[in-house]
Amino acid sequence: MYTFWHNIIKFTKFFISVIIGFFLITFNSLFRLLRQPKNRIIVMIFIIGLTVSSYKILKLMLGVN
Repeated sequence: MYTFWHNIIKFTKFFISVIIGFFLITFNSLFRLLRQPKNRIIVMIFIIGLTVSSYKILKLMLGVN
């Protein structure tokens, strides 16, 4: 039974490290893009558009008025 719980803990640590690595890589490349003024405007428009469209899609899917 010890090996079962040891494996569960090991895979949980692996999952957490994968999630943290994903966000670090994503935000690192995003911050690198935001350093240039031309790219900053494009990235901000994309993020705002993605947020607004996601909000509207979820609102329609869930039937929230």
